[in-house]
This record gives sequence, C-alpha cells and structure tokens, in this order.
Amino acid sequence: MSENRARYPITSMCRVLGVSPSGYYAWQRRPASARAVADAALAEEIGAFHDASKQTYGVPRIHADLSERGIRVGKKRVARLMRAAGLKGVCRRNFVVTTQRDKSRPAPDLVERDFTADKPNKLWVADITYVSTWSGFLYLAVVLDAFSRRIVGWSMSVSLHRQVVLDALNMALMTRHPSNVIHHSDQGSQYTSIEFGKRCGKAGVRPSMGSVGDCYDNAMAESFFATLECELLDRRRFKTHAEARIAVFEFIEGFYNPHRRHSSIGYLSPINYEHRYARMALDPDALNHATVLTAVKARPGNTEPDRTACVPADLDCRSTRRRA
Repeated sequence: MSENRARYPITSMCRVLGVSPSGYYAWQRRPASARAVADAALAEEIGAFHDASKQTYGVPRIHADLSERGIRVGKKRVARLMRAAGLKGVCRRNFVVTTQRDKSRPAPDLVERDFTADKPNKLWVADITYVSTWSGFLYLAVVLDAFSRRIVGWSMSVSLHRQVVLDALNMALMTRHPSNVIHHSDQGSQYTSIEFGKRCGKAGVRPSMGSVGDCYDNAMAESFFATLECELLDRRRFKTHAEARIAVFEFIEGFYNPHRRHSSIGYLSPINYEHRYARMALDPDALNHATVLTAVKARPGNTEPDRTACVPADLDCRSTRRRA
C-alpha cells in the first residue's frame, strides 16, 4: 500500500484488501520489532563476512565466522538472511579427465589414496593447472601440505616446463625445511624429469606418483584446484599475465593460507590450524587431521563395487583403496 499510495487512495486500497485505514496508519507508526532489529544487525555482520571472503563463503563458513566472533545463531537463520540479501557461496564445476592411462610408473605410489598426515611436512601433494588470460595460458604449480592444506610452495610460468615444478618444490623446501617428506604427484613429464628426480634425491624428498588418468590418486591437489577455479578463476577474466599473477598471489597468500576456512580441519584456515597444532603439540589427540572433502570413488573400470571404500557419511577413514 505504501508503494502505491501515489496512484490510489489509501481508503480505496484498504477497502479492496479488507483492512481498516486506522489499522494501516497504526502499523506505519509502529516501531520495528526486536526480532527485525536483531535480523538487520545480523544481516550487516553476514554481509561483512561475505565480503571479507571475496563473496565465496556459503552458510557453513559464514556460520563459523559468526561463532568465532561470539555471535550464537542457528544455521537456518543465517541461510534465511543470506537468501533475503541475495548472498550465496560459489559452487565447483565437475572434474573433466584429460589424460590417458599408461602402464609405466617412474615412482611408486607411497600414498595409496591415504591423504591423512599427523604432522606438518610428512606428506606433500603437488600438481599443475593453467590460468586462462587474454595473453595466453599461465601455468601454476603448487605444493600442498596434506596436514593443514597449506600451500607451502608455488610457482607460475608462461611455459609448461619442468622449471615451474622445480621452483615450486624449491620454495617449499626453503620455507619448510622438511625431513624425509613424501612428495606425491601425477605422472606428468615435469615430475618424471631427470632434473626433478635429482632435486628430490638431493633434498631427501621421497617421490610418489599415482596412476595416469585417475584424479582420485591425487585428490587433495585436485581439491585445491577446484577451490581455486570456483572461488577465483571462474569469477574473473584476466587481460595480462601480470594481472593473473597478482590475483593468484593475493588468493594464495592473502586469503587461502591465512583466512580460508576448511570444513575438514574444523573450519580453521591452514595457518591457524598449524598454529593450533604448535600450541597443542603435547596433546595431538585434540586435533582432527585433514582429510579429503568427499569420498574417493573406486577406480574406473572396476567391475565389482569396493565394499571397503569410504561412503559419504564417513569421511574420516584413512584410505579408500581396497588392499589385498
């Protein structure tokens, strides 16, 4: 009625809607309810957290932010207010297989799809992806610590050469100084090169490789790339390589490592999870080790179902590969 009062008399609209004019004017003068005022204040907090996450967080992570701030509220209320404000998280695309199987294996699979680690620098996973720009592809190689999901080494290059993975590994070695760490990757030519093998041998790194054409053998690295694509690459277009480099740097070092919450590690960021581990080193049972976000499926081509594999209701089992 208030929106149409310039077109129609109040008395006419009240007669059509079956309300009294005095009731309408009393409603206009009535102050907002305590619930409406609280919802308005909570909506402002939700909007601030959503903006701080670069418009990527959905209800669970917004709820975790509110809880950390000391605001006790139900998830359904957060969902209602986000829906009313038009706020939503981003969603991932489906994975597409682009490689073919090969019988050769330059290094053994030391992981066996078990991406759990009870301490930092015990298991690293690595992979390469590309960033599309108007000036051509820019390739990104990362090294991720399976314990906290922190990106401990990364490098970018305009060519898909072995140096890009060497630079990422060197950064991880320089910043973490590991001892006997497992470096797990796929069987890309960059990781099977002689130079990369020599660098691993010199640094005391144990190479591990999954099979070709099976994304589940390197699921944790694929999970990070899915997050990168969903929360950054699918939402922006880059004109130059320099613009893409800056955006990726800001995402990894400015958001993902220090602030991005992970459901598998108690909705903490990778850096905060490692800080908590350092404070609670004498009580390791108090930590929940990082695991893959979704159940790892059976290998393509299996004729019989894997009855020992994880199901979606149990994400804490240590391995999804059936053992002999």
